[in-house]
Amino acid sequence: MMTVPCQAVHVDSPTEQRNPRTVDIDLMSTQAILGAINAEDRKVPDAVAEVLPQLARAVDYAVDALRGGGRVHYVGAGTSGRLATLDAAELVPTFNVPSDWFVAHHAGGAKALREAVENAEDDAEAGEAELSEVVRPGDFVLGLAASGRTPYVLGALAAASRAGARTGLVSANPRAAKPSGVDVLIAVATGPEAIAGSTRMKAGTAQKLILTAFSTTTMIKMGKTYSNLMVSMRATNAKLRGRTVRILQEATGMTMADCSDALAEAGDDLKVALVHLLSGSDVTRAAAALEATGGHVRKALDSLHLRAG
Repeated sequence: MMTVPCQAVHVDSPTEQRNPRTVDIDLMSTQAILGAINAEDRKVPDAVAEVLPQLARAVDYAVDALRGGGRVHYVGAGTSGRLATLDAAELVPTFNVPSDWFVAHHAGGAKALREAVENAEDDAEAGEAELSEVVRPGDFVLGLAASGRTPYVLGALAAASRAGARTGLVSANPRAAKPSGVDVLIAVATGPEAIAGSTRMKAGTAQKLILTAFSTTTMIKMGKTYSNLMVSMRATNAKLRGRTVRILQEATGMTMADCSDALAEAGDDLKVALVHLLSGSDVTRAAAALEATGGHVRKALDSLHLRAG
């Protein structure tokens, strides 16, 4: 039986070009190699800063989705999919959100998180089928593709758009046109990699920065912080239980004993304890205020102060 050769595709992306600053990298000393890579890495934050207006639109779409009872979906392949899976997984313990608020879809499934799955990223139909089954109108779907053309990702975004979801695409290829149906394109000009085509480097770093900023800002807008404190975190070990008391101390200026007592009285609910201590209301009223304001500490405090006045 004849084997059909896989098709070769030329990708026109800056990430595929040779970097003139690293052509002699294999002749350098160990420290010089590290210095060359670090010099390239330092360019990434400035490139991400250029796309903050587009990223802000993506955050607003995500907040609209979550407030409307929808979900945020990440879609990626290879490094992009692994970074997306990591970001989604870390939001549950960090902000104590429902596990289905952020859902990661990775080309090739769970196996592809550990090893490459042949041709998985080239399967547009797989991406289309996967999102068609789970996406709902009002969701937000964020695709990640360093080249801006990964078929699995584009297939998924097309299916999501047809289903009535808003969509965004993060890429490291400003040359790539915005795909039809994509609402916001976040194209980061990270330029050629230190090792040509190795998009796990600068392109991957840009994706990590974007994902972290995107999800953290979304959580802030959803009321999962108070000031710059993680007041929605889940205390799953001794270190985190100690952190909850320290957060209460930082936010209120009260003693460790007072904060520990308040936390116990609130049934270990950090937000309830915080509103109780800051407002002077009992824990029952504090919990009710949080329930009425969707768990937003500042809004709960405002409502209690208004009623008190």
